[in-house]
Amino acid sequence: MSRNSRGAIIASTLLLAAMLISACRQPYSTPPAATNTPIDPNSFFSTPIPSQPTSMQDVEHMTTQTAAAAIVTPTPGAGTPANTPAAGATVTATAIINLPATATATQAVAIAPTSTAVPSGSRPATYVLKPGEFPYCIARRFNVDPDELLRLSGLSAAQADSLSAGTVLTIPQSGSFPGDRSWHDHPATFTVGVTYDTNTVYGVACYYGDIEPSVIAQHNGISVDATLSAGQTLNIP
Repeated sequence: MSRNSRGAIIASTLLLAAMLISACRQPYSTPPAATNTPIDPNSFFSTPIPSQPTSMQDVEHMTTQTAAAAIVTPTPGAGTPANTPAAGATVTATAIINLPATATATQAVAIAPTSTAVPSGSRPATYVLKPGEFPYCIARRFNVDPDELLRLSGLSAAQADSLSAGTVLTIPQSGSFPGDRSWHDHPATFTVGVTYDTNTVYGVACYYGDIEPSVIAQHNGISVDATLSAGQTLNIP
């Protein structure tokens, strides 16, 4: 081998070695700079923070954003209430007040009679005498002429004091009682067997003339058909 050929091989070898050494020291290519994804308010998957968190605050922010993205605002009318609280909102519980049940029935109020006399225009066509009653008593009660009452009933004045309970009287529909309808004054207290000889509420009503027997019974809390005892006291309105 000639000296010139040997020198060319050595030079080639050195050049190749120099290139290999130079390649080992050359740095890698610089990676491209990271860019954030543009925020699109209409995009569900956009992210407004860097892809790599640099602090605990960034990590917390990323967690909040991830939770918010998982909440889908319900559409009214789709079966889910439209007033679902937004993420992070404070929900205050509303106290439920149990109102008392409203009464469904009107209570009956007992009202005392404002008048003890039989009102005008309330005359029955006929009336059956009760124990202790007589025609003049009925004429006072219904404010009719006693003579007309007897005439319509086919009775005479002589028969008036001897009629028994059960006798049917025909009540005039016109005219009025001649004089004061009240035979005795009231309000008063009535003592059975002392004030007047009767043992029925009907007889007590006849003693006063213009008062209804039912009013006396109601005022004393007894039945209108009750049998009274001697010495029993009644309050007459």
